[in-house]
Amino acid sequence: MSFKDLELNMGPQHPSTHGVLRLKVTIDNEVIVRIEPVVGYLHRGMEKLWESLTYPQILPLTDRLDYIAAVSNNLAYVLAVEKLAGIEVPKRAQYIRVILSELMRISSHLAWVGFQANDIGAITVLLYGFEYREDFLDIFETYSGGRLTINGLRIGGVPFDLDGGLIGRIWKTLARLPKRLHEVEMLLNENRIWKHRTQGVGCLSAEEAIEHGLTGPCLRACGVPWDIRKDIPYSSYEDFEFDVPLSDQGDVYGRYLVRMQEIRQSVRIIEQALDRLPVGDHIAKVPKILRIPAGEVFHSIEAPKGELGFYIRSNGTDKPERVKMKSPSFINLQSLPSMCRGGIFSDVVSILGSLDIVLGEIDK
Repeated sequence: MSFKDLELNMGPQHPSTHGVLRLKVTIDNEVIVRIEPVVGYLHRGMEKLWESLTYPQILPLTDRLDYIAAVSNNLAYVLAVEKLAGIEVPKRAQYIRVILSELMRISSHLAWVGFQANDIGAITVLLYGFEYREDFLDIFETYSGGRLTINGLRIGGVPFDLDGGLIGRIWKTLARLPKRLHEVEMLLNENRIWKHRTQGVGCLSAEEAIEHGLTGPCLRACGVPWDIRKDIPYSSYEDFEFDVPLSDQGDVYGRYLVRMQEIRQSVRIIEQALDRLPVGDHIAKVPKILRIPAGEVFHSIEAPKGELGFYIRSNGTDKPERVKMKSPSFINLQSLPSMCRGGIFSDVVSILGSLDIVLGEIDK
């Protein structure tokens, strides 16, 4: 560090770090020389705690990881347990899981666009995003009683079936969404301030994105067509037609465009699942005391923020010997220094926000 370089701290209590994240930033005037993320301020020892709990007892704690997309955490965990235990999930339950997961993806992306716009100064979009998100939280509250930490799945299926009233409510909510997305895009897409703060900012090439291990919308915004729902289907995703939105810009603006298109593709998936919802049970018969034969497994899904996976090792008892979570927010965060280096200090909040991190799943 030269004599003219200055070290600054953003966080760990800072509204634009989206939680208790500390960024050690070295600047030369306003140009970023180096940036180092410091995590661990929210560490709760989740993975160690899970070793002392039974498999069903672990499930509600997964809600507390990415609390903006709780059902996605539920899904990754139960799929790993079911794969290790050899549990066959009824087709109807698989479809309901897809519906709930895609509703959660929409809710997560609506929250993100509100946060991202607010970080840059477009406060109106924050209000719009959260207003529209309320409809989806109302659906989850009706279904499972939760709005944020939603314990919406069970090992072997889902806790409740979808009745006619709730299905009708989902259809009505989806019907209102296109107009609302259009309202957000009218405010942002051609807004010269928004474009100035996002286009050409935080750029990564496809090769750099792969090297950093990026997944999810951040990877697809670099032009890499990787989506686990399409490439390694799970929970009957192979039954549905949908596109994988891409951008070749690799910047903050490209990540915005990809997420907005992902919302539309999620609507498309949900509508197909509702139209084709199979008859049958919504949950398999699972022993009350679930003892899984000794072995190990890893299973991952396409969560709203990227690849979310669980590694579980069983020793034959009703409690896992080891559980390890692969967090997309944690892995995506390591690309931040490369994206910020050489940029200006005011762009840090825009670049960090475009990663859509949640500290609950970074620190665990």
